Amino acid sequence: MPRPIGRFCALHPGEVLCTDPTKVTYAMPMQEDAPTNADSRLREMATGVEQEGKDAGIGDLVGGLAAVIISTEPGRLMRAVGELLATTGYEDGEGFRDEECLRAAVLRCPGSADMVLQARPAPHPAFAALNTAPRARALPSTRLETLVFPVRDLEDYMAIQRKRGVRFLSPEIVTADRYRFIQTYPSRFTGNSLGFIEWEKGVRGIYRPDHAGPLELPEKPEHPHLQRIGPLDHAATRVRAGDRDPAILEFLSLTGYRFSFAVPVESQNSLTSVTRRNPEDCAMVFTSGLSPFRDEETSGPTETFIHRYGPRVHHLAFRTEEIRNTVTALERDGLGFLDGMAGSEEEGIHQIFTRPSPHTMLVTEYLHRYGEFDGFFTEGNVTRLTAATARQD
Repeated sequence: MPRPIGRFCALHPGEVLCTDPTKVTYAMPMQEDAPTNADSRLREMATGVEQEGKDAGIGDLVGGLAAVIISTEPGRLMRAVGELLATTGYEDGEGFRDEECLRAAVLRCPGSADMVLQARPAPHPAFAALNTAPRARALPSTRLETLVFPVRDLEDYMAIQRKRGVRFLSPEIVTADRYRFIQTYPSRFTGNSLGFIEWEKGVRGIYRPDHAGPLELPEKPEHPHLQRIGPLDHAATRVRAGDRDPAILEFLSLTGYRFSFAVPVESQNSLTSVTRRNPEDCAMVFTSGLSPFRDEETSGPTETFIHRYGPRVHHLAFRTEEIRNTVTALERDGLGFLDGMAGSEEEGIHQIFTRPSPHTMLVTEYLHRYGEFDGFFTEGNVTRLTAATARQD
């Protein structure tokens, strides 16, 4: 049986791990024809996937996002933890070191998914195989690896997905001290793995194994502006133009989320698509090109980012109050931004992107929705934020 390493499973000794994404079976096939990325076509296919999931009971089994798991290089873990503590509303929860020398830090924010940061002694081959793009290969362990969702009955969930041909990183459910866990191979479309966790009755959010030793974490700065930064609003993944539809359909089929809408930015060859479970849960956003990458001069910031870094989560967005004062205070603390604020209070929303973290490669977004604004974002904001990513190194 696989043994838990923090939240992850170690493979059976001698088990061969497939590191070539093209050899792994997924819920959705790759798109063989030229991408059309038409909402009408995707919406029709999504409706079928959503109905199939409803009939199978996926929506009743899977809940909203429970945690994100971010891996770093061993020497950068504490700097990544300190960075998140100093730039978000998250507090240090627990740190531990297990017998396999995996070090982990769990950060928490009320009403939000947990942030689990970890550093392994060596890169995990399934994820290191994805970090081979020109700007990613220097940090082979660094990426947001896994999006974790709670499941009511893990056996039932696995039985449904195995009938669809979905493969998991471990052949069996991993049983830890307070939960059971399984995760998919990282997707060929997104580079993300999806994890599914069933907590012991009455327990949630305790990841530390009983045998693990303590790990001291950095202290959170006592800055008032950090109290104005709230829960995780959405995670945004960059995918290639030809993979936009199968990436979204695959995610829907595994989680019970629903396709909501998409906003094209033709001037920047970019298309941002939103999936949601319900308005209260963390949304999942997929941004692709409208047409495939040709060269860095003409392909636009989205396809250029993927060419440089590979498909991956690009940013995490946090709901923020008093965003102007908060951003001013963060800048005073030394945090850099890709551009100024997008949107306005009159339009109902403000958004802004930071420069990418040198420790996680992730951009942070701060957003503030005002009053009666009931949309997710505006077309003008999407256009400006997409343009801002062209300034990313």
